[in-house]
Amino acid sequence: MGSLFNDYTLDGFFDEMFAAPGKPHPHYERLYRRLSELSRADFDDRIQLADISFLYQGITFTVYSAQEGIERIFPFDLVPRIIPQAEWQMLDRGLRQRVTALNMFLHDVYHEQRILHDGVIPLDLVLSSQGFSPLMMGVDPPGDVYIHISGTDLVRDEQGHYLVLEDNGRSPSGVSYVLENRTAMKRAFPRLFERSGVLPVEHYPQALLETLRNVAPRRADQPTVVLLTPGVYNSAYFEHSFLARQMGIELVEGRDLVTSENRVFMRTIRGLQPVDVIYRRIDDNFLDPLSFRSDSMLGCPGLFNAYRAGNVTLANAIGTGVADDKAIYPFVPAMIRYYLSEEPILNNVPTYRADNPVDRAYILEHLNQLVVKSVNESGGYGMLVGPHSTAEECTAFAEKIRANPRNFIAQPTLALSRHPAFVDGHFEGRHIDFRPYILQGRDITIIPGGLTRVALRKGSLVVNSSQGGGSKDTWVLEE
Repeated sequence: MGSLFNDYTLDGFFDEMFAAPGKPHPHYERLYRRLSELSRADFDDRIQLADISFLYQGITFTVYSAQEGIERIFPFDLVPRIIPQAEWQMLDRGLRQRVTALNMFLHDVYHEQRILHDGVIPLDLVLSSQGFSPLMMGVDPPGDVYIHISGTDLVRDEQGHYLVLEDNGRSPSGVSYVLENRTAMKRAFPRLFERSGVLPVEHYPQALLETLRNVAPRRADQPTVVLLTPGVYNSAYFEHSFLARQMGIELVEGRDLVTSENRVFMRTIRGLQPVDVIYRRIDDNFLDPLSFRSDSMLGCPGLFNAYRAGNVTLANAIGTGVADDKAIYPFVPAMIRYYLSEEPILNNVPTYRADNPVDRAYILEHLNQLVVKSVNESGGYGMLVGPHSTAEECTAFAEKIRANPRNFIAQPTLALSRHPAFVDGHFEGRHIDFRPYILQGRDITIIPGGLTRVALRKGSLVVNSSQGGGSKDTWVLEE
């Protein structure tokens, strides 16, 4: 097996596994030794075990733009990413700090707006955000929590420093892959888990259910929780059904719900059953045709009035999109200082806002050196990677920026850390990022691990599955 590492090179990037060629970091030594004991045939057998597991479970994602079909099996790389305990403790503190500040920001924006009046964040930037919901002004969500479930995307630079790439505070996806990746790895390397002291992630569904129950309206002694999905054609439908099944709750569509006297009920064969908490995987605009888009067939008429009356909890709250607007993202460190009087534990990636004239001029002059993102896109769409783009593509993007500067930010092209991935029969370095999942109810809960995404295309910086990326299991060690 060692021969599969023979051509592995670091190429000047921070490598998660190796401190120097052939010399793994201390927390990777056990894994490296185990891999070195395996033949190519042994490793192929374990890959096949994992692939069969994913196939039988129907673990898929949807690429809407694909011409050849909709469903694809999620690519999985069998070499796990390992995080030592001391490193995880730092990440845990930084994530708690960040989500606390974001929740305080959302309460402030929909009430006093102190941070705006004090000039810390431009007022027009917030009010022009597609994620800002005027209907939420003065509304107090149960438990005063706006972001119940979040996924913060982290990367590491060439020095190995963690940076926050973006916040996902609406309905972050991918946690089902975290759980299924772990199942696949345990089948492939059962004894390695016992010897390595890997912290578990399997309790996430119960932690999520407990979080949702904790934010139910006060009148609910035994709250009924449901998961609201757009339906089978949504790209994350596998995850919706998976989480509902794991939590033991009903998976519902908008047509399964009805409102009466500002209460929400679920249609069942035994009649209408009151609903207290809705874990919704539907965007704000489609939740209620009476309050938002009148043409929506996905939501439930009257849902917002029931929510505003405090009779049902929506997780996440309506209007949380303003907190993960990419144009608001550069101000999160300022939020932490403003609300918590603390310095950020996790820093942002340096970011230029195209709505700022000085930043816009810099962006337009350096398009071929920057990564430019649309503030309302995700999944790797609406993005220009300057160093990998043609002159024509840069020119076209420049016109988009001039036409709608509020819609774009830009960041330097980072030398993202790399990790060994098994490609074409041997190990090659591939760029990765990391999405841990944070739950907030009465307390903040973070499962020890998360979704490590890997750019399987050689040289690519885009890790999204829709753009050719895959994922790895993420191990957090006990000590």
